[in-house]
Amino acid sequence: MSGQVCLTPGGELEKGTITEQTQQVMANMRGVLEEAGLSFANIVKTTVFLSSMDHFAEMNAVYGSFFETDPPARSTVAVLGLPRGVDVEIEAIAVY
Repeated sequence: MSGQVCLTPGGELEKGTITEQTQQVMANMRGVLEEAGLSFANIVKTTVFLSSMDHFAEMNAVYGSFFETDPPARSTVAVLGLPRGVDVEIEAIAVY
């Protein structure tokens, strides 16, 4: 799935804390997965883009709560800028 940012289903930007942004990103990912008949268990690889590695611990706490068993392989990188000035974007590869 392409990179998900913290846009609500209504198209509003959730520009709260990194915890709130990550919760919205993961909710968006859940919606995409469910639409394809999949779940977080089908994800085999993610890439997390953060505006600062200072956000890692808070993002990781939310991220980890969405994976009931072994989380997928993950790369996390800090980037200079993300779409719409958000602090987190996550992309994923899922398999059937």
